[in-house]
Amino acid sequence: MNALRAFATAGQRLNFRAASEDLGVSQGAVAQQIRLLEEHLGQALFTRLPRGVALTSQGAIYHAQVKRAFDILRDATEQIGEGDTSLTVSVTPTFATRLLIQRLPSLNTVLPDLKIRTIATVEVTDFDRDQVDLAVREAHPPFPDGHEAQLLFRQDFIIVGSPHLLKNGAHDLMPEHLRSMPLLHDSYGHWQKYFGTEERLPGPVFNQISLAIDAALAGQGLAIVSRAFVQDDLSAGRLFDVGSAQDESDRNYYLVRKKSQRPRPMLDTVWSWCLKTFRQ
Repeated sequence: MNALRAFATAGQRLNFRAASEDLGVSQGAVAQQIRLLEEHLGQALFTRLPRGVALTSQGAIYHAQVKRAFDILRDATEQIGEGDTSLTVSVTPTFATRLLIQRLPSLNTVLPDLKIRTIATVEVTDFDRDQVDLAVREAHPPFPDGHEAQLLFRQDFIIVGSPHLLKNGAHDLMPEHLRSMPLLHDSYGHWQKYFGTEERLPGPVFNQISLAIDAALAGQGLAIVSRAFVQDDLSAGRLFDVGSAQDESDRNYYLVRKKSQRPRPMLDTVWSWCLKTFRQ
């Protein structure tokens, strides 16, 4: 089983070092397990390359069946151990804080027995390795084979500010006026794109969009954000819409899950709830 697990992981990662990190063992241990399996089968499963490895033709066929066997084992364990009432959802931190958390009570109404685990991260999700059932990601098609994806909303970037900052309202603010105001930055560099410059603009920089939004709500400056994340604040008058940031992105927010032959009514219900709740 250890050799098969090492083979399944290495065949997916195509790199013994990466496989060793996933399995929590040394790279040498992975290589040894693969070597033992190849000796047992009497043929090579990998072609060793200068950087990484590649599956041989027979290795690729064998890997598909071994992976399928592990998927069956995992699904069977989940059915018995969890009773199919526990789901793990992976979302971006901003999606979690600005959209998901305040709407979870309505999901609890629909599925009162659901035990939901939320992971807030921007890292690419490996549904098998991370044991994730459903993910929300800022992405663009095409998606990997075996994944099902539905568009939740396209990003409409706008400039927003607090009424405490914009005491005279948010009308007729020209770019030259905006540049004289305090600016809030995140890792996307929206203000540089807006002003058409590569120079470092003044103002605090936040590593999360949600932090820039919080600073804007506190009246500390103007932020460029996706409208979906501040729509509730705009409707409540906590933020003003200063105007379009004229920043188009090919990366929008998608609901993603792994395709499965096994019926999962609980997951299907959560999937439908997400589409109904967050699709715009």
